Amino acid sequence: MTTEFTIRIGQLDDLDELQKLFLDTITEVCKADYNEDQIEAWISDTKNNENRQQWIDILVKQFVLVAQIRNEIVGFITLDNGNYIDLLYVHKNHQRKGIADNLYEKIENEARRQNQPSLNSNVSKTARPFFEKVGFEVIKTQTVLRQNVKLTNYKMEKKINPNC
Repeated sequence: MTTEFTIRIGQLDDLDELQKLFLDTITEVCKADYNEDQIEAWISDTKNNENRQQWIDILVKQFVLVAQIRNEIVGFITLDNGNYIDLLYVHKNHQRKGIADNLYEKIENEARRQNQPSLNSNVSKTARPFFEKVGFEVIKTQTVLRQNVKLTNYKMEKKINPNC
């Protein structure tokens, strides 16, 4: 089944909805790969609204794409410095409908347009299979400490412009 969605540039007005989608997705989708303490550490700054300025900076300074179905945001992706995928989240109720694929394709096209030689990201255990599917390779396994809780993620990279 194909889901009809549109993709547009993210705006500051999207802030609250993006934060909610971020929290809901991690809380529901990532629980197969991370325990309760890890999830709580991962989301605590956003849940407590401690990093609101960081989210504003993302929307102002990064290239942000948002997927919508009617007026509901169902996914988003951000590109920092032309080559770093900072965030990629799809709503828990809209997984495996082509939304992440479409968002990613548009971000890769933007990076190519900017003549970036590669894309990289720090990817969760949950997102790793998606990134591998679109051609990323694990550079190294990392342990991140958040609120004294260890989280595993992966530094991943994909060459996109071999001539650069």
